[in-house]
Amino acid sequence: MTTVKDIYNYIDSFAPYCTSEGFDNTGMLVGDTEQQVKRALVTLDITRDVVSEAAALGAQLIISHHPVIFQPLKRVLKNTAVYDLIRNDISAICAHTNLDKSTSFGVNTELARSAGLENIGLSDNSEFLFLGYSNALSAEAFADRLKIGTDCKTLRFTCPNNKIAKVGLCSGAGGSEIYEAVKNGCDAFITGEMKHHEILFANEHNVSVFILGHYKSEDVVIAPLAEKLDEKFTDVVFTKSQIFSDGVNCW
Repeated sequence: MTTVKDIYNYIDSFAPYCTSEGFDNTGMLVGDTEQQVKRALVTLDITRDVVSEAAALGAQLIISHHPVIFQPLKRVLKNTAVYDLIRNDISAICAHTNLDKSTSFGVNTELARSAGLENIGLSDNSEFLFLGYSNALSAEAFADRLKIGTDCKTLRFTCPNNKIAKVGLCSGAGGSEIYEAVKNGCDAFITGEMKHHEILFANEHNVSVFILGHYKSEDVVIAPLAEKLDEKFTDVVFTKSQIFSDGVNCW
């Protein structure tokens, strides 16, 4: 019999909650650690629609990347995801910045693999900048490979004439890691969100940036995480959410 606590402890073994940033809220956020789990839903975010999806599947647990409770709650009211979790007796575990940082399996390792990179590792001077290497490709060819690997229909990229070999990456709102990427001599930098002045800094240093959007840069970990958990707990069915997306349409 697998419990919520068993799954919590297994995630802790490869993405320790103690490595989470101080601003973060990770781990067991809703429910009962001793609850038996037969079905679990894995998702980037826990929304009301995701809770409904879990309830329809008969799931006892939702595992998410982004915390369903981030800021302290002063009340739990109807028509909120937390209320729906409690009402449906569904527990929630979050693995956020601890899963970003994990060098054995995490968001950035999966993003790097999706980009076709090899020799993936963490930069010596950053907890979030990962480095990887590609066979030398033009920026345009690398963008095509990245779109396929991340199932991203459109992305933004700069310096199309560059040859891409050494790549820095930081998923989500990781644009500020461009400074460390430049220090590490990267030809390219992959992220989800980037500010205007950060793009200009990259341009000044002839580093191609590839901007996927927050959702696409992190959703790459969800299906592999479900598979990893499924291999460990053979008595539990783990399913990637089919409902959740960021709602952004590409034209």
